[in-house]
Amino acid sequence: MTGAGRAGDDRPRDGRRETTLRVVVHGHVQGVGFRWATTRQAAALGLACDAQNLPDGTVLVTARGEAAAVATLRDWLRGGRTPGEVARIDEDPV
Repeated sequence: MTGAGRAGDDRPRDGRRETTLRVVVHGHVQGVGFRWATTRQAAALGLACDAQNLPDGTVLVTARGEAAAVATLRDWLRGGRTPGEVARIDEDPV
């Protein structure tokens, strides 16, 4: 078998497990460089990431990549080192 494996298998050929993180970040996260910092942090971790401002003042973050790196990004979002002020993160099971 070639490629990532059978359908539904999130492991690439090298055996690492990939996953997707989808969260809505609440707080003072618009107009403070939050999206830029988040995508930069994700890129440094080797993740594909998108961060979008939502009309209600929250930011939707979607990141995909190696599971340990995704967990590191999740911790970073919750850790108080982001621009602005994160009040709450709602994780959407993907």
